[in-house]
Amino acid sequence: MADDPELTERVRRLLDGEPDVVERRMFGSVGFMVGGVLRVGVGRHADHVMMARIPLAQAAAALAEPGVRPAIMRGARMRGWLFFEDEAVAADAALERWVSAALAAEV
Repeated sequence: MADDPELTERVRRLLDGEPDVVERRMFGSVGFMVGGVLRVGVGRHADHVMMARIPLAQAAAALAEPGVRPAIMRGARMRGWLFFEDEAVAADAALERWVSAALAAEV
C-alpha cells in the first residue's frame, strides 16, 4: 500500500467547494469523508488505486466498465462499494463521474 499523491490531489480538487469534506488516513489510503460519511478512498494497493461508494442502482452498469470491480475486503463483498484500477480513473472526465457518483450514493 502506498500513497498516490497525484490521484489524491485530483480527487481533492473535485471535492473543493463541497461542504464538510474531511480527509483522514484509513485502510492504508486517504479517505475523503463528506458530511461525516466515507465516500472515496485513494491509495495504491495491489489491485486498485481508488475505492468509492456509488448508488446501488448504478452498480451493475459501473461493473461493466474497464478497470472497475466489486470492492472485496477480508473476503466479503462490500455492498455499494467499488474498486477502481488506474485505467478507470486515468481520464479526468471518468474520475469526475465516479466522484460525483460517490457524492450521490445512499448512506
